[in-house]
Amino acid sequence: MHLIWFRQDLRIQDHAALWHATQQGPCVALVVLSPEQWQLHQDAPIKIDFYLRRLQVFKQQLEQLNIALIVREVGLWRNLADEMLALCQNLQIDSVHAHIEVGVNELQRDFKVQQRLEQQQIRVELYHDRTLFPLASIRNQSNQPYQVYSAFKKKCYERLILDVPSAYPVIASQDLLELPVELTHFDLEKFAGRYSIENSEKLWPVDETHALQMLDDFIEDRLSSYQTDRDIPALNGTSQLSPYLNIGILSIRQCIQALFKQHHGYFQIDDLGQQTWLDELLWREFYQHTLFDFPRVSRHRPFKENTDKIQWRHAPEDLAAWQQGQTGIPIVDAGMRQLLATGWMHNRVRMITAMFLCKNLLIDWRLGESWFMQQLIDGDLAANNGGWQWCASTGMDAVPYFRIFNPVSQSQKFDPNGDYIRQWVPELAHLDAKSIHEPYAKNPDRELDYPKPLVDLKSSRVRAIEAFKQL
Repeated sequence: MHLIWFRQDLRIQDHAALWHATQQGPCVALVVLSPEQWQLHQDAPIKIDFYLRRLQVFKQQLEQLNIALIVREVGLWRNLADEMLALCQNLQIDSVHAHIEVGVNELQRDFKVQQRLEQQQIRVELYHDRTLFPLASIRNQSNQPYQVYSAFKKKCYERLILDVPSAYPVIASQDLLELPVELTHFDLEKFAGRYSIENSEKLWPVDETHALQMLDDFIEDRLSSYQTDRDIPALNGTSQLSPYLNIGILSIRQCIQALFKQHHGYFQIDDLGQQTWLDELLWREFYQHTLFDFPRVSRHRPFKENTDKIQWRHAPEDLAAWQQGQTGIPIVDAGMRQLLATGWMHNRVRMITAMFLCKNLLIDWRLGESWFMQQLIDGDLAANNGGWQWCASTGMDAVPYFRIFNPVSQSQKFDPNGDYIRQWVPELAHLDAKSIHEPYAKNPDRELDYPKPLVDLKSSRVRAIEAFKQL
């Protein structure tokens, strides 16, 4: 018998480990829930709720294939290898199948489990699934990892022209296996109740069909205008598929196949919208590969090691104001409040809010990275760390330290009528489209139920540049 160990990949369709395991014989499925580990990784409550709601649906999908799901609660991964061995011996498992995960803790966990099981002649098969291309397979002419996104992207384009990765075939149901009741008994509903978030089902449904429909709708209705609309936070111009990609309800291959569906899965770029979304998917790919090739970035270390010497401000009150959307900079506050209310933030606004924290407030990017992980439904270590280090000018191929977004200019450009601000900062909703971006600029004594700006944007910009120049 074979064991499929599901992690951040809760889907039936296009699943490498599931497909390979079922080709070898009868299978059972395993999911390990690790609350203490989630806490160490600062996973957001809404992300855990999303995962557990999905798991309940996923269990039913597996049952339709006659694949029993075993759920185990193992608080910390350091205790996992012994648990896995006992379970595999109990079930007389021949092989374990799972997908590679790239975080340093995940890689250590899997190494220990693999070592323990293979000592007992239980084979462990790990597959590349989270990326389009296998980790460590995108290399420059010196066989080194790329450190510049444009060169990495060019190499990916060359690979895609030769072969667009295709989805795995649909699997058939297997014969019903009779397992001891004590193995499959776990009150998943009761466990999930500990993490339940009100209204999250309405905001973020967990059905695979819903995610696939979101993908199709985006490709058909919004892809052609994506290049321009993606930067307008008041519009529904992005795919909003990141939560579904992150816990594996959707695969990256399903996304790339949908992108080239009109050309029957062959690489062909028809318009700027299609190219821009492909480039965004490849940024995700770039950060996944970076995390694997340079594990220090998952240990709270900057990629550019000299930037560890930056003298960040210790300003807990400013940090708290930023976290709660009370900075006095409307576009920043709108984004931070959207995050608190929905567990998601528009990507353009993520960059604006992040750069404001680490440049204008000169607060350590790691505090912002941590806060985002504690709130985001799509909190992914590689993408979140990559985005924060890009904004902080500490990361691989990051924005130059002297290029600092002016949040007011960004607001005026991408939310010209103030519609996004009005939605999330209702105390400013009555202001006109000009003054809503900086309500105290023309009249510092104006009476509003809204804070004055924490900092002067011009002088704080100069301060940030000077901090980097001192390195």
